[in-house]
Amino acid sequence: MSVAESTLTCPECGHRETETMPTDACQWFYECKGCGTLLKPKDGDCCVYCSYGTVACPPIQEGQSCCS
Repeated sequence: MSVAESTLTCPECGHRETETMPTDACQWFYECKGCGTLLKPKDGDCCVYCSYGTVACPPIQEGQSCCS
């Protein structure tokens, strides 16, 4: 069973926010609640949780190659 929450850390201001991840889609954008920076996945990552979160997205946790 995958972990449903991940704490995102903004690379611009360091703000941390715990969010519930979608289980059926990628989240390609996330607006930092601290500074308003729009986060996008780093090269090679499928979503913002894989790039900036404490836990990878549910499909990656379950061994799938990417989000649907």
